[in-house]
This record gives sequence, structure tokens and C-alpha cells, in this order.
Amino acid sequence: MLGFLRWARSILVGTLNGLIKLTLAIAIIFGIFAVIGLVEGDGLPSKMVLTADLRPGMPDSTPDSFTLSPQPLSVMDAVLALDRAGRDPRVKGAFLRLGRAGLSIPRAEQLASAVKRFRATGRFVVADAQGFLSTGLGDYLLASSANEIWMQPNSPFSAAGTGAGAVFLRGLFDKVEAVPQIVKRADYKSAADMYMEKDYTPADRKQTTALLQSWYDTATAAAAAARKITPAKLVADLQASPQFTADAKRAGLVDKIGYDDDARKAALARGGRGARAVPLRRYAGATANGSEFGDGARVALITGSGEIVDGSAGGGLLGSQTVIAGDDFAQAIRAAAADRDVKAILLRIDSPGGSVIASDQILDAVKKAQARGKPVIVSMGAVAASGGYYISSSANRIVAEAGTITGSIGVLTGKVTFGHSLGLIGVTAHEIGIGNNALFDSAISPYTPDQMASLNKQADMIYADFMRKVSTGRKLPLAKVQEIAKGRVWSGVDAKRQGLVDRLGGFWTAVAELKRIAKIPEKSRVVFKRYPRPHGFFDALTQIFGESEASIRALQGWATLANTPAARAVISALAATPKGGVEMRATNLPLN
Repeated sequence: MLGFLRWARSILVGTLNGLIKLTLAIAIIFGIFAVIGLVEGDGLPSKMVLTADLRPGMPDSTPDSFTLSPQPLSVMDAVLALDRAGRDPRVKGAFLRLGRAGLSIPRAEQLASAVKRFRATGRFVVADAQGFLSTGLGDYLLASSANEIWMQPNSPFSAAGTGAGAVFLRGLFDKVEAVPQIVKRADYKSAADMYMEKDYTPADRKQTTALLQSWYDTATAAAAAARKITPAKLVADLQASPQFTADAKRAGLVDKIGYDDDARKAALARGGRGARAVPLRRYAGATANGSEFGDGARVALITGSGEIVDGSAGGGLLGSQTVIAGDDFAQAIRAAAADRDVKAILLRIDSPGGSVIASDQILDAVKKAQARGKPVIVSMGAVAASGGYYISSSANRIVAEAGTITGSIGVLTGKVTFGHSLGLIGVTAHEIGIGNNALFDSAISPYTPDQMASLNKQADMIYADFMRKVSTGRKLPLAKVQEIAKGRVWSGVDAKRQGLVDRLGGFWTAVAELKRIAKIPEKSRVVFKRYPRPHGFFDALTQIFGESEASIRALQGWATLANTPAARAVISALAATPKGGVEMRATNLPLN
């Protein structure tokens, strides 16, 4: 026994020593890299053309956490990096590859405004498309912001208009004898329709058509202005899609025909002798560290993208989940409000909503920051609807893109029960509950009449509270809010007409509004201080052991299985199925 204990002790000591040595080795390596970085600067060449492949699509922002998995270039990464590049004499221009991302109109608007801002500093932008494969207008809208558009020979130009589709699960539920019991406030709250209906309701068809028309008008007007043609001509040219490269060139929709290497060489040549291609992602990372230093008023920048959820997002070294977690986001706002150096807070919101509890927690943090004298400005991304609008409603100013999906002032709640479904495969399920409503959220038993009455009462209370808070935050009469609420989504253009947003524009428009509200000189620079503050290296290192090989392999297998478009649509819809809690969520949203 004594020998076994000595053996176990030696194993334990050896393991601990190994971990300590590994930690020290990694720390030393990081230290060496840091010293090299101080000696060599950012390591970027003296003359460069920034390159970015935007074809895979982009999230609005990514979590500010230490991770070993590569983070995709986000919209905010590109916006901030292009701003720095516009002031960097080493940067001569940019080369963008695009054409198959299926960008939404508001996301394309934000990227296009960043490109135009970059070009306004005297830099050039060359856009290259092997083909415009999406029938939506987002990819072409972004391409139109460049100095010139290249397109591969004999490739499809499919950009045609704006469209939407929705998945409805009611037929599936009927076949498997599942019982959906969803209540919504109010008529336009289409997130509930995928469970209760088999087609668009008249209200949903009306709001979706209005949104798509607004997108179409905005996109065609902006692209026509960028291409220096009339909107009527651009619309006529788009009506011929799907077409091919030569057709698009004859119509003036693109400038040059050639392959990607031809376009890249042309961009480098335009950059001047000795210009080198540098990925925008690399440039963003190399120059980001110095962005919190220098002269200028300190402004807290807090970005949030994804569904609003309760608690903390956590996250490991293999990547953090892209959500807006109530604890994390509220704490970031509180920390920024407590920072004496911070003059104002800029929130970047890209979210269809989610948890009522987390949304209210975040809104409370916003109000308390304002009470401490810190103005809060909201810059809306592609979507800031339902809970995403709720957390924005108290802001001193709200800025949205013309195409931003916003509003959806409403709630939904309910559940889908599968007790009868199990019987179809010979499975029986029985429950025992002590207390009248112990099984209120059961996925086996439907609501009783009394429980349905309670559910409707909850929905009424939270919907009324939502409208009151919008009325107070936006300084609108309650009757006006009741008229424009009803769960309806609006484009940014229409939301501004209704008083739900203050100004149309992108991120830098929001910065201009912040300067005005915070009394910062218009032409002075602001220094962004990111919240939440990044974790230290050793904090991140402790997360290494939370990721098991088995879980990684399981996730890889699941990702492969679920990667077909049909599977993704159904899985996403089922994952979003209400399970009893009241939610502020806008789903069934158009994509392009």
C-alpha cells in the first residue's frame, strides 16, 4: 500500500510539474514575441494594399475574448481597421473579394459606408467577384462602393432584387401530433407563426413585403448613385438577371472582365512600386493594440451580436459563443459608467432579441449609466429588433442603417408539447407534480385552461411594460407606441418616420452623434476603450482544460450532419421553439 501511495504521489507531482513547466514555457514564448514586437513595431510593410475575402460572410462583431480558434473578420473589425488604414500613410488601397456572401442590405450598407469613408481619404478600392451568385442585392451594393468592379468571364450575375422565405412547422407538428400553444403580442409578431401557422399570415405578409420594398428602394438608389447612373436604369438592368459577365459589363454594372489574379495584380499596381498585399484581418490585429492610446476623448465601445440570453456566455479557448449575455453585457456597461475617463458609451447592437429577463437587466444598466451622467448612443447593425430594440430604447440617440430591421415591439410565449408524439412510437410518458403549476413548462402535458389564462396575463403584462418603456425612452405618447408596436418590424427608414430611431447612418454617424451629445469637438478624434476589458493570459489559460477531445469530436460530427440548408432551417426553427418563458424575439426575418 505504501508503495502504491509513493507511486501515486510521484505521478501527481510529475503532472503538476509538467503543467507548471508548460505554463512557464508558454509565458516565456509570449514574452519573447512581445519583446520582438516592441523592437519591430507592428511588422507591417512600408507600402501595402489591404486584402479581404468577404465571400464567406461576416458577423457584426465577435466576442472580445482570448481564444485559440481563429476569429472571423467581423463587420466592426473591418469598419475600425479601415478607419485606421485611412490615416496610415503606408496603406494605399484595398482589394476586396466578394459575390457569394448573400449579405443583407443593412450589413452591406455598413460595409459600403466604411469603404466610402476609406476612399474619401484618397485611397482606392478594387472589388473582384468570380460571380454575383446571390439573387439578393447586398453583395452588389457593397461592390458598387468600390472604385472599380472586376468580374470573372462567363460567370453568373444573379443580383436581381430582395426576397424572403420562412419555415413553418405546423404541418410537421400536426403529423406527429405535437401540440403548439403559443400566444403573441400582437398581430405582427411573426416569430410565433412558424409554430402555429402553415403560411404567412396577412399581417406578416404585409410587414415582410413593406420591409423588402424598403430594402429594394434603398439598395437600388444607393448602388445607382455609386455607379453614377439613374435608379431607373439600374432597376431595368437588374430586371435582366440572371445574366452573365458580358451582359453586366455592357450594362455598366461592372467595369472590367478578368480573373481574380488579374484584379489583384491591377490593385497592387495601383498601389505603386513595391506595394505588398496584407490581409485586412492581419492589419486589424496588428494595429488594434494601439487604438486605445493617443490624444482624444475616451469613449466606451461595447459591441453585442446574437441572441440575448440569461447569465454569462463564458467561453473557452476553442471560441466563444456569439450571444449577448445579460450578466456580461450589463457588467460591461456598469464598468464603463464607473470609469472616470469615459465621456460617453457607444453600444453597437446586432440582435433579434431573446430573453426578457436579460433584456431588462441590460436596459437597467443603460439607465443607471445615464443617471451617472454618461450619455449612451446606440449604433444598430443589420437587426436590432424585439429585445434588441428593448435594450436600445432608453439611449440618448439611436442611429440605424436605412435597411436595419428594428422595432418588433412585442412578446411571445408558450410551448410545444410532445406527449402524444411519443405514443406514435410506442413510448409512454407520465408526470407527477406537487403544486397546481409544477408542470407548467412540461414538454409532455399541454396547458390547462387556467394555465393558458395565466400565460396570456404574463404576455399582456410584459407587452404593456415594453410599450411603456419605449414611450418613456423615446419620449413618444403611449398611444403612438401602441399604434406602431404590435410586434411589427420596420426598416430603418420607416422606423425613423415612426420616431423609433433618431438618425440614419452607420457606425461613424453614431460617433458623430455621440460627439454632439457629449460635447466633444466635432473634428477631434475619440479613443475607443473596449468593454468588457480583455482577460489576462493566465485567466484564459485556465480555460484550456474545459475542452475535452470527446466533446470536440462530437461537435465536429454534428456540424457535418447538420450542414445541409434544409437541416439548418429546421434545426434552427426547432431550437428556437418557445419552452414556456416569455420572450422578446424576432425570427422569420428576411435575409437578403
